[in-house]
Amino acid sequence: MLLSELAEKELIQVKDGTRYGRLADTELLFNPQTGKIQGFELFQKSSSFFQSNKTPRKKEFISWEEIILIGKDRILFNETDSSIETSVYP
Repeated sequence: MLLSELAEKELIQVKDGTRYGRLADTELLFNPQTGKIQGFELFQKSSSFFQSNKTPRKKEFISWEEIILIGKDRILFNETDSSIETSVYP
């Protein structure tokens, strides 16, 4: 599967069915020494349109190990981690 095909898939958290947009809307984080994908960084969804301009959005991280299934149209994952610092490089 090509990365461009993965980019169009929708991210869905299995625990509560929250939609996180498309994979293309995330930042891919990988280890440059090994070439392994560490996960994906994304901004937390705001609860309303008006809040998005007033409050800063938190970054969230989807670890590669949290991905359960890569389907035809969707990527299902367990949970995100908003407390992790995204500098995963040594």
